[in-house]
Amino acid sequence: MTDLSDDDIRQFLIDNGYPNHIVRGGREGLVRRWQQFVGEVERGYEYGLEDYRNDLDLRGAIEVLGLAAQVADADRRLEEMLVAREVRVWESLAGGASWDWGYPRNASRALLADLARAGLLNG
Repeated sequence: MTDLSDDDIRQFLIDNGYPNHIVRGGREGLVRRWQQFVGEVERGYEYGLEDYRNDLDLRGAIEVLGLAAQVADADRRLEEMLVAREVRVWESLAGGASWDWGYPRNASRALLADLARAGLLNG
């Protein structure tokens, strides 16, 4: 999907069950939230696995909507923060999207505990 209008993007988000605050943000909100998420990872991701997976789902939507070029720098920064790249923590997009593999090296106790409970913690 490329050259989508803001209305098209919002409709995609509605159709795929994204929360209202994400729908309202549309294209710019998706890009901004992904960049914020990467910043959270860089500072030390404080949330659990469900939140982490929700944020990965945003990146899957960004890909499907043809907005990947707008988050390339954030993607690169995220890649630098991930460890255990052989561990798939989510499937936000079929085909093995790189952001679905590994977890932040500075993950919180909450995320590490959730990863352990899910059998995904490396080591």
